[in-house]
Amino acid sequence: MDKINAMNRVNRIIRHPLWRTYVDEIERLEGERRFCRHGIDHLLHVARLAYLENLENGMQIGKEQIYAAALLHDIGRSLEYTEGIPHEEAGFSLSQAILPQCGFGGGEAEEILRAVRSHRNKNVAKEKNLSGLIYRADKLSRNCFCCRWEKECDWKEEKKNREIRR
Repeated sequence: MDKINAMNRVNRIIRHPLWRTYVDEIERLEGERRFCRHGIDHLLHVARLAYLENLENGMQIGKEQIYAAALLHDIGRSLEYTEGIPHEEAGFSLSQAILPQCGFGGGEAEEILRAVRSHRNKNVAKEKNLSGLIYRADKLSRNCFCCRWEKECDWKEEKKNREIRR
């Protein structure tokens, strides 16, 4: 695959009408939120942090898989806000519809779906696979060290990021 088209399937995700609808809805619903938001900036931070770890540790997980999982991991947030469905479960269902239409199938899609569904599960924190990467990157993506609302945040102190690690 040439470098120009190396992210073709990922670009299909960001153009997918269902993905776009839910990302826009999350941004609307979180518009007044002072604490960590879950829009495109967060999704891309997670993707880039996960990809960096992947490269640093020679994990050889495909870039498109990492970006796909990162772009989809919080897509269910609007359904959590409006219908009370845990966002990892809502995101799993939405991702099942999006991935095949964007060229992801078989075991590759299964790994992405597992990462979406398990990105809040502490049991995957140390796994050396896509699920572990997305879990860790999601946690590292928060810049608590420079957040003006940090003192009001209800995150436990041990969860807050006080320095840059990656």
